[in-house]
Amino acid sequence: MKTLVGWHIEMEFQEEGDRTRAAALVRLGDGTEMRGHGNAQRHHSDPEQLRVGEEISGARALMDLASQMLQKAHTEIDEASGRTSRPLM
Repeated sequence: MKTLVGWHIEMEFQEEGDRTRAAALVRLGDGTEMRGHGNAQRHHSDPEQLRVGEEISGARALMDLASQMLQKAHTEIDEASGRTSRPLM
């Protein structure tokens, strides 16, 4: 049996001077919403490259989400099995 599952992910960026902030939101199939955040700061001697700040802060926001999702899965495994499982990461 095949099951089609989709997640919806939204990313927003805020740039202020040499700093870029990213916020990521994911909506999982079970209705859970999780938010992750990431930051990047350009060194004063580096040229302005807005895309790079977005890529770094966005990647960090997604890493934050990934960590939260692993913890959620770990908790669900423990609850379903009635025992403490090994960390997933």
